Amino acid sequence: MLFVPPTHSYAPPAMRALFLFNHDAGHQVAHLAGIAAATARLHPDIETVAAFATPSIKARLDSLIAPEDAALIRWEDLSLSPLQAAVARPFDRVFPASRLWRLRAHRQLFGSADMIISTERTCLRLKKDLPQSRMPLFAKVPHGAGDRSVAYHPDYRRFDRSFVAGPKVVDQLVAHGVERDRLVIVGYPKFEGVDLDGATDFFGNGRPTFVYNPHFDPNLSSWYSSGPDLLRWFAGPEGRRFNLIFAPHVMLFRKRLHVSPEYRIAHLRPDIPAEALAADNILVDLDGPRLFDMSYTLSADAYIGDVSSQIYEFLVHPRPAFFIDSRKQRKAQDDEWHLFWDAGPVVHDCAQLMKLLPDHARIGAHYRARQEEIFRYTIDITDTPPSTRAANAIAEAIRSRADR
Repeated sequence: MLFVPPTHSYAPPAMRALFLFNHDAGHQVAHLAGIAAATARLHPDIETVAAFATPSIKARLDSLIAPEDAALIRWEDLSLSPLQAAVARPFDRVFPASRLWRLRAHRQLFGSADMIISTERTCLRLKKDLPQSRMPLFAKVPHGAGDRSVAYHPDYRRFDRSFVAGPKVVDQLVAHGVERDRLVIVGYPKFEGVDLDGATDFFGNGRPTFVYNPHFDPNLSSWYSSGPDLLRWFAGPEGRRFNLIFAPHVMLFRKRLHVSPEYRIAHLRPDIPAEALAADNILVDLDGPRLFDMSYTLSADAYIGDVSSQIYEFLVHPRPAFFIDSRKQRKAQDDEWHLFWDAGPVVHDCAQLMKLLPDHARIGAHYRARQEEIFRYTIDITDTPPSTRAANAIAEAIRSRADR
C-alpha cells in the first residue's frame, strides 16, 4: 500500500496523554470525549492531545466538548489525503485499512505520548511499529458495556489499563486472564453528556413507541433474517397500533456486504421495505446524530434488539425489552454473553416476536427486577463523574511511569 511519510515534527512534552478517535463513524466518540476534556481540565501538567480521523468525528467532538475545555486540548488531524483515502477505500470493505494507515502515517506523534487512550483495539498495532524506547502505555475505554465475546477479547491482556463501566466487565476480563490491577472501574462516561431524564415525542400520536436496534454482524444481527419482516409488520394494520423507531447500528448500512471474521461468515444486507419508508408511524434513521446521543433509547417505551450493548443505555430506565436470537453459527463461548438476554423474552423469528409485542407492558413489568439487577452489575454509578474517575486514573498511571 502507498505510504506517504508525515511532515509534522512532534517534540514530546514532559508528559502527554493522547486520546485516539480513529474510527469510520462517530458512534464511539461520546465514550471518550468527556474523559479527554476532564484530563485537560483537571491535570494541566499533562498535555492532552485529541487525534481525530475525519472531519465528521471532529464535528462530533466539538458538539460534546465545551469550548473552554477544547481550548486546553491540542488537536491533531489524522485525515488521509484524497489519494490515500481513494487507495484505502476498497480495502476497508474487508479490513480496517484506513485506520491502520492513519496509525502508521502518524507513528511519530504516537511515539511521543506517554499513554494512548482509545475505544478500540486497532491502536495495539502500534506496538509493532514503535521502538521499545518510545513505547507508550495503552489504555482502552470500551465503547459500550455489553456481554458478547468482544467485551473480553484476548487483546485486552495487551492493554496496560482498561477503564470499564462496572464490576461485570472486571469479572469477565479477570476470568479470561486479564490482570486485575490493569482494570479500573470508572462508570459509563457517555451518560455525562446526556440528560437521562430527557425524552422526545417523535410521533405525537399517543401510541406506544418501540425502538428496533439491530447489530451489523452478519452472524448475530437479526436484520438479515427478521428485520425487513418486522418493519413490514409495523407498517401493516396490526403494527400501526404502535410506533417504531428503526435505529440500527450505524455500521449496518455503511456496506452492502458484511463479513464477520470472528465467525467466518458473510451476508448481503437486505434493504428497507418500501412500505416501511412510507409509513407515518415508522421513523428510520441510518446515520443521524440521534443514533449516538441516546435520544431514541431514552424516548422509546420498549426495545427490540439482538446483541447490541445499547440495551444497557436503554435500561438506565427499566422498560420492556425483546431480543431476537438469529445466530446462524454458534460458538461455545457464546453461552457466556447471554446476560443482557435476561432483560426480556428471547425469540428466534419475527412471528414469535409479533405475538408478544401487544402485551409488552405486562411482560416488561415481569422482567423489571432482573433488569435493575443486571444494570447495577454492569454500570457503577457514584457521585464522582466517570470522566473525572478516568482522568484521575490516567494521570496517576502517567505520573507513575514518569517517576520510574
